[in-house]
Amino acid sequence: MEDFDPAFSVASAKRYDDEKRGDEAAAAQFLARLATDGTALEFAIGTGRIAVPLTELGVHVSGVELSEPMVDILRANDRGADMPVTIGDMSTEKVPGDFSVVYLVYNTIFNLTTQDAQVRCFKNAVRHLKPGGAFVIEAAVPSAWTKTHEYVRPESIGTRSVGFDVCRYDPVTQILEENHVHIGSGGIRFSPIVCRLAPPAELDLMARLAGLRLRERWGGWDGRDFDADSKLHVSVYERDDA
Repeated sequence: MEDFDPAFSVASAKRYDDEKRGDEAAAAQFLARLATDGTALEFAIGTGRIAVPLTELGVHVSGVELSEPMVDILRANDRGADMPVTIGDMSTEKVPGDFSVVYLVYNTIFNLTTQDAQVRCFKNAVRHLKPGGAFVIEAAVPSAWTKTHEYVRPESIGTRSVGFDVCRYDPVTQILEENHVHIGSGGIRFSPIVCRLAPPAELDLMARLAGLRLRERWGGWDGRDFDADSKLHVSVYERDDA
């Protein structure tokens, strides 16, 4: 039996937290240090994988999320039941208040599939930042992710199931078409998603267009150096009020 499961569907939302990445605590601690007045806004808050542990550190977190099934999962968690979340597009939606830190994690900026939309996301972050506030992006380094234009990447291997990604990358459009394939006792499940990848330097230029500048960049939430071997980056931008 084959099952087609679009990204961010009800079924996808229910499985989203099955496998934690293991960086939740480090991400929350990193962001809490930037939330100088105790407020934070997460673009694409999802099921609260980062927002919930961040609230446990005393930060008041609000969110924007396009997928209602994801928010339903967050609401089912006692620690996320009362978290203010606006349903909408993170590149345009304005929520009440302003914040000392706005953030989006785990390649979410790439879910916006045009350069214009990604620039709008930066500008929307600025609309929500207090003076001295920070906009934080965690994203993969495309050159470390797409060494060839077409490839298969294993995700999980078990005695009862296997999972892998089938990917096609167009370096001209910077569009990555990715299909997460899971084969198990219940049959075959396909979970496709389309992203637009952007290297750190391009994100820096988007920031400048939005009135931000790079404050610091790390190779992970743990504060390791960002270097030529880094597979991801955590970039902190600040308002260029000067």
